Amino acid sequence: MTIVPNSLQARDIAYHVHPYTDLRAHEQQGPLVITGGEGIYVHDDDGRQYIEGLAGLWCTSLGFSEKRLAEAARAQMEAMPYTHTFAHRSSEPVIELADKLLSITPPSLKKAFFVNSGSEAIDTAIKLIWYYNNARGKPEKKRIIARRRAYHGITSMAGHLTGLPYARAGFDLPASDRFFHVTTPSHYRDGREGESEDAFADRLAQEIETLILALGPDTVAAFFAEPVQGAGGVIVPPESYFPKVQKVLKKYDVLMVADEVICGFCRTGNMFGSDTFSIEPDLMTVAKQLSSAYLPIAGLLMREEFYDVLADQSAKLGVLGMGYTYGGHPVSAAVARRTLEIYEEDGILEHVRAVAPRFRAGLDRLADHPLVGEARGVGLIGGIEIVRDRKSREQYPAATKAAAIIARNCVANGLILRPLPGDAIGICPPLVIKAEEVDELFDRLWKGLEASVPAIREASS
Repeated sequence: MTIVPNSLQARDIAYHVHPYTDLRAHEQQGPLVITGGEGIYVHDDDGRQYIEGLAGLWCTSLGFSEKRLAEAARAQMEAMPYTHTFAHRSSEPVIELADKLLSITPPSLKKAFFVNSGSEAIDTAIKLIWYYNNARGKPEKKRIIARRRAYHGITSMAGHLTGLPYARAGFDLPASDRFFHVTTPSHYRDGREGESEDAFADRLAQEIETLILALGPDTVAAFFAEPVQGAGGVIVPPESYFPKVQKVLKKYDVLMVADEVICGFCRTGNMFGSDTFSIEPDLMTVAKQLSSAYLPIAGLLMREEFYDVLADQSAKLGVLGMGYTYGGHPVSAAVARRTLEIYEEDGILEHVRAVAPRFRAGLDRLADHPLVGEARGVGLIGGIEIVRDRKSREQYPAATKAAAIIARNCVANGLILRPLPGDAIGICPPLVIKAEEVDELFDRLWKGLEASVPAIREASS
């Protein structure tokens, strides 16, 4: 929502209602107004330049000046600016995008349903899973399991899955007994003393099995999980976590839904986080880097067996009552198709693998800072967790807002990052970042940490 003043010159009274913002503080401070970009850099309306260290919102993979995507949008806009995908209608960009996308996803996924955002993809997955189980004669099999600190979107349905207090408090969520949350796979924060990562993974898989049995296997439909929990603090699971969890899911006929909205398209050093963490999804959601965020588009991908149940049921009913006016928009689809082509033409996956060790080295350097309890990451996504005491892992009081102080000081040093729940800082640069730019990013982050020490100590005293 935007409140527009009578004069656009009156910037001090023009403001947006911003998500994830203390609105009163925003009124006092005003926004950081970004007006342009080049590569991994953006600049504001005062001409100051910043490294965009979170790729916008984990999404602008090809940076902020990719002319080939602008040309793809222009060409499609001129050729055919809009048609829909209702009632056996389609368009060439949508068909070509589906073919290309399904050629690079896990081979079990055979069908694509296009929507506008990651939240819509999650909402669509939930509704279709319920439809699927109704069609199978299992009307009680509707409960869904996610993880604490998960982020699956902010719409009403997706918000039920999101396991972060700020997304639920004050909004009357949860409003259903169909959504449940289990332990975050953070060995650093949730592992027990002396517990190995493999034993930790065993315990978390057992927790899921215990919950399924307590709820009743005939009532549990699906498990939703991000390969790496991004907005929840960049939580990288133990290597054995997903294989152990999926063994439990298969035992009780529970669908595995991989939320690849952040991890998809080279981010973790493989085309998908599912490849990195040995996930065999029944359904997969994609968005963000699908179009390098140049235009809104997302998708829900599914196994043939899942699709066949939907198709047979819709034949009985005469219609599948799901769709969106802008789902599969031809201009967005054309830009997404061109994005996937650029990933191949420019060897983006190979580039990520080449610079990932430099990124890891930067994280390891941050791990030595007295404010940092853990520096974690994989590929070109990372995070640091801020602690008061490195030995005990004690955190600062929430009122200190330690991560927010660091993020502000990073901006002052020309680096845009995001404070996350659990006093973490997310690091997720555009995939096109060069090795020397990786070093520059971590130099600026180190300066932001150093500048924050006095303020954090004062705020927590």
